[in-house]
Amino acid sequence: MTAAVETAALTKRFGARPALDAVDLQVEEGTVFGVIGPNGAGKTTLMRLMLDILRPTSGSVRVLGEDPRAGGPALRRRIGFLPGELRLEGRITGRELLRHFAEISGPAERGAADAIADRLGLDLGRQVRTLSKGNKQKLGLVQAFLHRPRLLVLDEPTSGLDPLVQQEFLAMLREARQGGQTVFLSSHVLSEIQQAADRVAILRAGRVVVVSDVESLRQTAVRRIRLDVAAGAEPELRAALDALPNVTGLSFGAEDHRVRAAATVEGAIDPFVKAIARFPVQDLTVEEPDLEESVLRLYGERMGDVEHPAHPPRSRHGAHRGARERSTR
Repeated sequence: MTAAVETAALTKRFGARPALDAVDLQVEEGTVFGVIGPNGAGKTTLMRLMLDILRPTSGSVRVLGEDPRAGGPALRRRIGFLPGELRLEGRITGRELLRHFAEISGPAERGAADAIADRLGLDLGRQVRTLSKGNKQKLGLVQAFLHRPRLLVLDEPTSGLDPLVQQEFLAMLREARQGGQTVFLSSHVLSEIQQAADRVAILRAGRVVVVSDVESLRQTAVRRIRLDVAAGAEPELRAALDALPNVTGLSFGAEDHRVRAAATVEGAIDPFVKAIARFPVQDLTVEEPDLEESVLRLYGERMGDVEHPAHPPRSRHGAHRGARERSTR
């Protein structure tokens, strides 16, 4: 397959501080490629280098077979871009703003704007300045998808969107991939990337920690579980869960004539589901920890190798999580 995006030892420094450090990536055409990492990891810097908004300190990047610096407007018309910090203002309507964008990025199919806006629940007749953050994000998505670009570059695309719209957006990504478009998106939400992407790069402190297929991430997922069972079931439930090697941090408490159990499940969840199936479960909550803890659990040893020297070392289980990197945006 042909690469839609290639980087080789791509490095960007702001003064003495490295925002990106020798990043090597290859994104195949017709795939959805996710980049995930905490704020300050370098995700936005990477995208800006791809679009020639920033210039690299060293190394190289090629987008759709071209150097972004030499590709000029002709290359950018083949790309749809949604920035992470979207600023849309003005007394014009969303439809008028999209008409302006279409003049820059190239013509769109008749009715395309209305079709995408309807899917996202956006009224294009309203003035841009009156739109909420979520509706401005929808408008940004419409302009990115509008001209059916060969490459979509989306920085935190679901920011401000409600869950139903997020699901519709994920459906749009799948359709884009089926139509041969390439999608390069960033997120700090691990589950979102797992649903959308074919391959994932985890970025931290400007360096690639690991590139993985999504199925491998699913197999090593970390989830926090809480479940309530009838009073008196604790001894048997404790024995059943203690027997599972991927269940840790098990604790119990009594509440309103029922027993509440809490635990962390690492990896496949199927054995846990089968273990609790014979109990009268009254309530069940499954949630993912924040990205920092998830990634540290998944790749703690490797992440220790790329820790920025300005930060004290972190434990594999997320100790010292309060010291966050400053954003490279």
